[in-house]
Order: sequence, then structure tokens, then C-alpha cells
Amino acid sequence: MRFGLALPPQIKVFGAFFIYSFCMGSMFPRLPEIQEAMDVGEGQLGLALIGSAVGTLISLTFAGRFIEALGYRRILLVAIPLLAVLFAAAVWAANPLAFFLLLLPVGLTIGCIEIIINIEADRVEHAIGRRIMSRAHAFWSLGFFSAGIVGSFIARTGLAPQWHLMIMIPVVLLATLVVLGQFQPAAHRTGSSTDETPRLARPTATIMALVAVCLSAMLMEGAGIDWSAIYMRNIFDATPFWAGIAVAVVAGSQAFARFFADGFVDRFGPVTVARVLLTILGGGVVLAFLAPSALLAYCGFAMIGFGSSALFPLAMSAAAQQTDRPVAINVAALAQFSFTAFLLGPPLLGFIAEHFGIQWTFGVGFPLVLLGLFTAHVLAPRPVIKTVTP
Repeated sequence: MRFGLALPPQIKVFGAFFIYSFCMGSMFPRLPEIQEAMDVGEGQLGLALIGSAVGTLISLTFAGRFIEALGYRRILLVAIPLLAVLFAAAVWAANPLAFFLLLLPVGLTIGCIEIIINIEADRVEHAIGRRIMSRAHAFWSLGFFSAGIVGSFIARTGLAPQWHLMIMIPVVLLATLVVLGQFQPAAHRTGSSTDETPRLARPTATIMALVAVCLSAMLMEGAGIDWSAIYMRNIFDATPFWAGIAVAVVAGSQAFARFFADGFVDRFGPVTVARVLLTILGGGVVLAFLAPSALLAYCGFAMIGFGSSALFPLAMSAAAQQTDRPVAINVAALAQFSFTAFLLGPPLLGFIAEHFGIQWTFGVGFPLVLLGLFTAHVLAPRPVIKTVTP
């Protein structure tokens, strides 16, 4: 007899996204304290954080066959609690090199989970006949928001980050068993190709334009997760509680927008929605860069979360509509280049923060927002060419 609740497949998908991101998000509200304990600048901290990015990129590139061989259920039920253990171990690092090395297996585990839950979301929405992908990613943001709130309150008690993340291990394990204990992978999409896509998919000019549309969103979302807490401490001398709240504000506003994004896209079209989101994102970047008060900084972070919410899914939909080559290759090309920016870009912003000021981690996003506005027209749905039979 399997432990866990008998839940509809889409609820299990939502639960997987939430638990995984809650586990992943527990560390980021505590980054200011982790940095202080290692007594390093933002540049060294950023280099250390690249450990998880490198591990994730390796896993996303090479883990496909490994996952198929061992099975989705077996890996998912082990990988999510294992992620909590690996994060808890990583925060005991005494220096940036140790932090980097301990974050490498964190990234390898994240990549496996990402592959499984995104494929599962795609298969479940095909099986039940309605879209759930955007809502699934909303639960990812909601998990990060919850982790930010919980982390902030725990920081307020004075409990060290190391013991905080140790407490998260049994919490994540119990949640995984309750929600995913009876998880069974959905069937493959009928009629879908089972051919393996290239490990490095060559981007076309159109794919690079789509990367340009979502690049500012990917970079600023990552900056909000990695650096917003340290920003509040450095600029406004925020306590650990209020520094951690900044991470929750980014993720919470993003979750809210993702719950309603699909309806707005259906009503107004992807180009209009993208331009509105990019405008909001640009306003948030300017506020975070120039904020004269903590309240306006939080407003800026909320706008960054809201503005970055749906740009990557819109770009992915546009990539899937291209007809110049197989859909899987276009989607893989966009994902590889965008995720590289999302994973490697924000940690590298630590050098900018250290040499020019933490506010520049957000200020550098404004030119990318303008680039996105300039290229947003590529999101327009491709016209259906009707053949007329004489």
C-alpha cells in the first residue's frame, strides 16, 4: 500500500512544482547571513552560486536518458527530499569554494526535477484536454513566495540558516510523501516524436529574437531571487526579516500574474501582453535602481515579479509555432539559451554589485527591457495559410 493522498493528476503536478520550489527557495532569504558568515563580497558569493547553475545545465543537457532508464516516479520521490538535504549541507560551507562545490550536486538534482515536472505538466494537460502549464509555474512561484515568508519569520527568531534548512528536510520529505506518494507518470503524448533532440540545438535568427524578448525577464527574475535580500540589507540596512520579504515579494507578484496570464493572452494576444509586461518590468527595474525608500523598492520588486511572469512561456509558444524545422529543436534552442542566461547571469551580477553597487544588478536590466520591446513583434502568431483548391 502506497503512502499519500489519491489526487487528480493535475493537482499532483501543481503540488510537485510547489514543494520543489519551496525547498529550493528556502536558502535565498538567508543569503545575507550566509554571505556575512563567509565574510566575502558579492563577487565571490556570485561565483559560488554558479555551482548550482553549472550543475543544472549539465543535468538538463545529459540527464534525459538516465531519467528515462530509472523512471520518473522513482527519481521524483527521491530527488525532491534529496534536494532539501543537499541545500542543508551546502549552507554549512565555510568559504566560497566549498559553497560552489556543495552547490554542484544541488544543480544536478534541480535539473532532473525540472525535466520530470515540466514533461509531466505537458503530458497531463494533453491528457485532460486543458492548459495547466502556466498555472503549474504559478505554483512554482507560490512555493518560492511561501519559502520567502517562512524564511523571513525564521530569520526573525535568530535561528541560523544552517538549522533553518535542516528543519526543512523532514518538512519537504513529509510533503513529498503526502502529495506525491501515489504519483504515477502520465502516458506519452499520442503522436509525439520520441526522437532525442540534439544536446546543443542551433538557434536561428527568429529564435535569437525570441531570446531577446524574454532575456530581461529571465535575468531580472534571477536577480530578484539572488540579490533582492542583499539589496535591502545594503541599501536600506534591512533586518534579516525585511530582507527576506523582498524575495517573497518578487515570487508572490510573479505567482499572482501567472495565475491569470493565459486569459489575458487569449483576449489581447501575445504581442500586446508582452509589451505591457515589459513596460511593467522596465518600471520595476527603474524603481529598484533609484528607490529613495524601502517601500518603493518593494514596489519595484513587485513590478519585476509581475513583469517577468509570462514572457518566457510566450516565447516558448512562439518557438513551438515555427515551421522551419521540427518543433522540439526550436523549443530546445530557445530553452538552452534562455536558461543559460537565467542560471549564469544573476550570479555573475555579483561582480557588478561589488564594483558598482548592488542597485546596478537591476539597473543593467533596463537596456534588455528596451531590446525586448523592440523585438516583441516576433511573438505574433503565424498566419494560417489556406490552400484554395480550384
